[in-house]
Amino acid sequence: MNASHQGDIAFTNVSKRFGDFTAVSNASFTIEGGSFVSILGPSGCGKTTTLRLIAGFDFASEGSIEIGGVDVGHRPPYERPINMVFQNYALFPHLNVFDNIAYGLRSRRNRRPKQEVNERVGEVIEKTQLQGKEQNRIWQLSGGQQQRVALARAIVNNPTILILDEPLAALDKKLRRDVQFELQSLQRNLGITFIMVTHDQHEALSLSDKIIVMNKGRIEQIGSPQDLYNRPASRFVASFIGDFNLHPATVTESGADGCVLALGRRSLRVAATTPAPAAGANVHVGYRPDDVRLAHLSPERQKDPARASITNIIYLGDKAEIRLTSPETGDIIARLGVDELQRQAFAVGQEVETVVDAGNYRIFTN
Repeated sequence: MNASHQGDIAFTNVSKRFGDFTAVSNASFTIEGGSFVSILGPSGCGKTTTLRLIAGFDFASEGSIEIGGVDVGHRPPYERPINMVFQNYALFPHLNVFDNIAYGLRSRRNRRPKQEVNERVGEVIEKTQLQGKEQNRIWQLSGGQQQRVALARAIVNNPTILILDEPLAALDKKLRRDVQFELQSLQRNLGITFIMVTHDQHEALSLSDKIIVMNKGRIEQIGSPQDLYNRPASRFVASFIGDFNLHPATVTESGADGCVLALGRRSLRVAATTPAPAAGANVHVGYRPDDVRLAHLSPERQKDPARASITNIIYLGDKAEIRLTSPETGDIIARLGVDELQRQAFAVGQEVETVVDAGNYRIFTN
């Protein structure tokens, strides 16, 4: 079997119950071998249980789990081609870097000859850029170096699949950013399947080929970072993946070329959706902060229903986040380049017109 196919994972109608509580409900998805996939969602959404089902720490109540085309639903963890990096790294403080990495190769179940151990540990030390740290104790390493030791210990056994449970949660912001690049490069160089569980949307968007979004034990949407950001399938995904402006509305007209919505006193035409909601339906309509343009109000448009008042301006480097409140739609977030903000001389307390192109609106019936 091709090595990449050995890393294929297939969930088919998988559920996991703990007594009366359903942690994962009828989940179906496939993961292509050699890809970087994130399972994303808030606390309690079922992502950690899904990870444990893949790893073999829990068994499914219903459904099938295949790895490389083989049903592994009732195989223990040591019979699955998987290794794992835990959130707290689980490194041994009494061992140096070399011995931490070599631990799995020296275990009673997996004991390897001394020469093979030295060769394989040396290879992963080079891949994870830990040269010169072999004799260091864990407490002598930075957080990023400890994370690389945990990765090295996991990959030294040549797993087909590597599972990462909130692997960057213990790192500060700058170090987390640096390690993200290292993780991505390492995955591409190794060519093995990485599955990361995280609640951090930005982390998932930055690293993943595919993201599985979960909520209340169910899969909300599966897709590339671009799909989830630009084409969210539900209000939950839209709000959870990045910032999103969301307003209740009523459909007044519906046709093949689009819909007309009522937002308070505003009448808004938006592009067609599939399937198009019927006239009279109560929906939510939304758009990203980057899709909002601001314009100065002329005297004759002071009562325009698209007007809003600037309440806060927060600088984010080369961009600024502008918070507004509208009598028709409530709170709005816009994001502008700092150069544009300064050129237009927008200020807190000012009333402006908010403009969003029809094609940038998303309608949600769920």
